[in-house]
Amino acid sequence: MQQFIVPQFIDVEDKIFGPITTRQFLILLVAGITIFFTYRFGDFSLFIVMLALGGGSSLVFAFVRINGQAFHYFLLNIIQTVRRPSRRIWSKRYTKRDLDYLRKQTVEEQVEQEKKKPARREHIRDLALLVNTGGFYRPEDDL
Repeated sequence: MQQFIVPQFIDVEDKIFGPITTRQFLILLVAGITIFFTYRFGDFSLFIVMLALGGGSSLVFAFVRINGQAFHYFLLNIIQTVRRPSRRIWSKRYTKRDLDYLRKQTVEEQVEQEKKKPARREHIRDLALLVNTGGFYRPEDDL
């Protein structure tokens, strides 16, 4: 029997500088460059605001983990939950025309279901043989 190597620790990110991963390094690099340009080309009050907001948020995005997942995944899950709540509320906003269309459609489906042919004994036998032989038996070959 052929053996396969099962990958382990697939959720561990690659480290580049000690304990810092590639994702963390890129987040901190972008934040550092942004803060540097703000210091170089902006006034001092803008630099302080960017240092506090941009630096703090980049540190949170880079290093904070909530329930074992990175902060940006946690934030995306919150946004998806807010946009698509799990509680669904039925609202009665059908017009008479919509209800007539839905009624007609369900009646047509019921008529189609009633027209189905009953299963024949030979057909069930052939299906059982096909399943039992693993697909090797073909009922057409008997003819």
